[in-house]
Amino acid sequence: MKLQLSPLVSDIFICIYILVSLFFRFYFESKTDVGPINSIVIGASFVVIIWSLIKLKILNPNWFGLFKPKKNK
Repeated sequence: MKLQLSPLVSDIFICIYILVSLFFRFYFESKTDVGPINSIVIGASFVVIIWSLIKLKILNPNWFGLFKPKKNK
């Protein structure tokens, strides 16, 4: 059985993930002396984590219904 989240739960998870990762980055980078390259690597790693969860079909974002789903022919 493959773990898949519903579109609404995926959207909520992604929003919470983005807010927590931004808070972590701003808090961590303000407390330590982090260079711009390190900041880019940290941000890219957060993006790669969420991208891989979407590619593995664990997260199924619907973007809160903003875009129409693609129809298969």
